[in-house]
Parts: sequence; C-alpha cells; structure tokens
Amino acid sequence: MHYLLLAVTVALVGCIDTFEPETGPLLVSPCENVDSNPDVEVSFRVDIKEGILERPEINCVRCHTPGGETPIGLEATGFDVSNRTTLLRGGSNTGTGIVIPGQPCESILVQKVGPAPPLGSRMPLAGPPFLSDLDQQLVRDWIAEGARDN
Repeated sequence: MHYLLLAVTVALVGCIDTFEPETGPLLVSPCENVDSNPDVEVSFRVDIKEGILERPEINCVRCHTPGGETPIGLEATGFDVSNRTTLLRGGSNTGTGIVIPGQPCESILVQKVGPAPPLGSRMPLAGPPFLSDLDQQLVRDWIAEGARDN
C-alpha cells in the first residue's frame, strides 16, 4: 500500500506543470518605460494640457481645477491639473506618484486613464469617451521624456 501511494505521489509531482491555468494571449501589450517615438517631442502645453486635459469631450479641467464647472475631483482629492506644477504634486490618494518623470508605467496618471486603474474610477469619471489609445500614448511618451514643462 505504501509503495502504491509513493508511486502515485511521484507520478503527480512530475505532472505539476500540467496544472497551470490556460490564460490565452495577452490582450494589452505590457507597459514599457520608453518613448514610443523619440524623434517627436511631446509638449505639455500643446499636447497634454490643451490637447487632452482641456479638450471638451475629455474635459479634465471641469473637475480638477479651482475654476472648474464641477470641481468635485479637486475638492475630493486635491488633484489639480491647472498647470504642470500642480499636476505633478498629485492629490491625496496619489501624491507625487501621479507622474514619475521617466517612468510612465509606474505613474498613476497613466494607470488612471487606462482600462484598469489600481484605485478609484477610470478617468475621466464622466466617460466614455475615455482617452483614445493615441492620447494614452501621448501621456506615456510625455512622462517617458521626463514630464517636462514645455
């Protein structure tokens, strides 16, 4: 009886790799801390602030600036996107982890505008529409380039 139990145990130990769940292919490419197009400089003022944060259909400034139409995001978390300095300061939930220059994958801003934020709701809260893939890439590239005030 002991030999039979030992034989079954040894056989099962050899098969442990076969018990891995089948997960299928990746649906999203893993994040990389690199600029997707180093030949093109992303401008904070033109591409990020005016091109995304202030764009009417995205309208981050409505909730995250002192003069916003419904500044609930600013009131609830202190996160202010009025300018680069206040944006990098982050809010009560994120602190300076909101944007880590050179590290878009670790920056909470990138995660919050993506499909599965680590905390709270995906932004913009009133979405859809959410940021397009191109807009999300611009944010990642701006951060990868050092999140400059340009």
